[in-house]
Amino acid sequence: MQAAWLLGALVVPQLLGCSHGAQEEEREREALMLKHLQEALGLPAVGGDENPEGTSEGKGALGAEEDGLEEAEEEEATPTLSSSPSPSPTPEDTVTYILGRLAGLDAGLHQLHVRLHALDTRVVELTRGLRQLREAAGDTRDAVQALQEAQSRTEREHGRLEGCLKGVRLGHKCFLLSRDFEAQAAAQARCAARGGSLAQPADRPQMEALSRYLRGALAPYNWPVWLGVHDRRAEGLYLFENGQRVSFFAWHRAPRPEPGAAPSAAPHPLSPNQPNGGALENCVAQASDDGSWWDHDCERRLYYVCEFPF
Repeated sequence: MQAAWLLGALVVPQLLGCSHGAQEEEREREALMLKHLQEALGLPAVGGDENPEGTSEGKGALGAEEDGLEEAEEEEATPTLSSSPSPSPTPEDTVTYILGRLAGLDAGLHQLHVRLHALDTRVVELTRGLRQLREAAGDTRDAVQALQEAQSRTEREHGRLEGCLKGVRLGHKCFLLSRDFEAQAAAQARCAARGGSLAQPADRPQMEALSRYLRGALAPYNWPVWLGVHDRRAEGLYLFENGQRVSFFAWHRAPRPEPGAAPSAAPHPLSPNQPNGGALENCVAQASDDGSWWDHDCERRLYYVCEFPF
């Protein structure tokens, strides 16, 4: 019996010492982990044991501080109650604070994800709307182009009918005089917009019919009228506006001297032989009084006569 008591007296203190040492090691590990976590998150250091070793010097300093605080409280005691200092946060409080901050960050991140999803949805809707607008604009452009083509066809058909109704018809052609002053190229463009071209008399019957028409329309005056004849490509090579070569000409010739009068070598000052303009006059106009052809500067603004197919 005495031996058992002796054994218990020896073993129990050792077991208690081992348990106490394990608890101390566990607290040290927790304090170290808490310190590393605070440094990683940038949090202020939590007040705790500055001397985890538990040395006699630390304990002595702590006892001296406690004695000094007790004496100061006794000397400065007043009837009013002094506010007690807030206790230092425990490791559990720090962990709770960190977890709360993490939860707040997680909630904020979730809100950002929700807003980002809403923005993505809005961008998709705007992209779809922009695509639809582009398709609508393309359809509108095609419709406008179709309308312009239809209008151009209508204007050409209207011009052709007007030319044959108001002008003179000869075979498969109709001639219509325009009393607007235009340069030769502009006159050709206006005739083409109405479905025709500048007049291109290909033979003597067409030339005589066009002369009678112009003489009756402009009498008693003599006006030069643009034809669709020019030698812009090469001097002396006269072509119609359709590119065909001209084979019939009606150039003006100076009046012959009276019988018995001496011939003169000088050209007639008011009525020289045509063509006489060289490279400066490359377009042909027809005189309304006698139907003769004269070469003129292509930029001169004259009446013009259009030709339309019938």
